[in-house]
Amino acid sequence: MRIAVTGSIATDHLMTFPGRFADQLVADQLHTVSLSFLVDNLDVRRGGVGANICFGMGQLGTRPVLVGAAGSDFDEYRAWLDRHGVDTDSVRISEVLHTARFVCTTDADHNQIGSFYTGAMSEARLIELHSVAERVGGLDLVLIGADDPEAMLRHTEECRSRSIPFAADFSQQIARMDGDEIRTLMDGATYLFSNEYEKGLIETKTGWSDDEILGRVGHRVTTLGARGVRIERAGEDPVEVGVPEEESKVDPTGVGDAFRAGFLSGLSWGVGLERAAQVGCMLATLVIETLGTQEYTLRRAHFMDRFTKAYGHEAATEVQEHLA
Repeated sequence: MRIAVTGSIATDHLMTFPGRFADQLVADQLHTVSLSFLVDNLDVRRGGVGANICFGMGQLGTRPVLVGAAGSDFDEYRAWLDRHGVDTDSVRISEVLHTARFVCTTDADHNQIGSFYTGAMSEARLIELHSVAERVGGLDLVLIGADDPEAMLRHTEECRSRSIPFAADFSQQIARMDGDEIRTLMDGATYLFSNEYEKGLIETKTGWSDDEILGRVGHRVTTLGARGVRIERAGEDPVEVGVPEEESKVDPTGVGDAFRAGFLSGLSWGVGLERAAQVGCMLATLVIETLGTQEYTLRRAHFMDRFTKAYGHEAATEVQEHLA
């Protein structure tokens, strides 16, 4: 099963200021703020939902196709993804813009001042899925993740017109979308991904009830945080999967992307929905135990030991043949 993942490609530049922002602000001079902060460290992390999902799928051996836009500064990031099993040949490289970037400074009280530079992400709307499909010999599923909004709409319409199954996954972009855009992006989706809060927001903005949405998508996949995930399909009992026990809880950033990576990998292997969701929850657990969205290492023996403990020998036997 050939899966393409469209979505953002970005780097995070994270800095720590040992003092407090509040101590540097003068109440009656806020209209003329001009400050710089001497920071103790700079942590550069690879990110972007499209790249995060593909990295996880690559770790599981499913060779996903990353579709998105980056700048000429993407060479090192591309090499990293290539080494970890991602097909990056459909990434568009901008001739004038840098790769999207989040720059953030955090103070001693965990207050943050940050900026997000969209950069080359805006050129994702120029990518045609038809050329991607021709290059790889066809696409069985396209996940349309958070990206340039115009690109998300274009990819969705192209999937419909070319009868390519697609998964709708708005995540960070849902806050800026109105009801008409959300309805357009999810109507006819084979899978609709969201967390529990986004689920309610989708229903509020579209005016569609849960049952109406289930009548318009094939499967509704809702992540529930520490309670795992629920998968619903019209006329069928929901599938619910819990999460494995965590060894530690370091940083939740990228956990949702990791779940999607594991779930999509399970689909590509041809296992059932429950088993795919279990793989997703196991991979998400590895990410929450790690600082950084692509800094975890999937050691197969360790992965299977924990998977077996969480879901039993029958589930492990079915999954292990694909990981071997």
